[in-house]
Amino acid sequence: MKITYYGHSSIGIETMGRHLLFDPFISMNDLAAAIAVDQIPADYLLLSHGHGDHVADAAAIARRTGAPIISNYEVVTWYEKQELKGHPMNHGGKWAFDFGKVKYVNAVHSSMLPDGSYGGNPGGFVVWNEECSFYFAGDTALTMDMQLIPMTCPSLDFAVLPIGGNFTMDYADALIASDFIRCNTIIGCHYDTFGYIKIDHDVVKKAFSDRGKSLILLPVGGSMEL
Repeated sequence: MKITYYGHSSIGIETMGRHLLFDPFISMNDLAAAIAVDQIPADYLLLSHGHGDHVADAAAIARRTGAPIISNYEVVTWYEKQELKGHPMNHGGKWAFDFGKVKYVNAVHSSMLPDGSYGGNPGGFVVWNEECSFYFAGDTALTMDMQLIPMTCPSLDFAVLPIGGNFTMDYADALIASDFIRCNTIIGCHYDTFGYIKIDHDVVKKAFSDRGKSLILLPVGGSMEL
């Protein structure tokens, strides 16, 4: 399984022969200027919520690739009005796709689509198949609902958690979240893009290693195998 970081919260995960692309915000991110958006592969687009820093490139990529959009009902409906196909979900819902099962889980945040339309309730995704099980949290505060994930989903191999603070939980809360979801391998996201969310990489990594956990901070455009 291959994981590629496109900056901010944009993550590509190749699993079961499919390319999953989460929250594509690339062309408008100065830190991702070297990435060719029109070459990013996508068989499915998974959008945690409607904010522009998570969906900026979704429509263009969906049109180019034909990838359906997986998100909450309101976000999918908004894109369907643009003649883009999607699969609507809501909190607690689960569906079997050809790359594995997806459960749409709670996130504590807000959501508004780029034109000001109501974006529904934000969420995260737990994905599992024969290769792996992982959690993409999206934008969220620390929430007790995270404790439901190990009770309702297979054990996680890794989780993608926001760590930048201000708009989401910071790294200290993400450490608690890793306990709640019973996962010790964390890929950080939603940091450094804006002044509000810049972090000290060494401090943050040490906080995780001191707790016996692995925090992975991939360079923008960087990939890894798991």
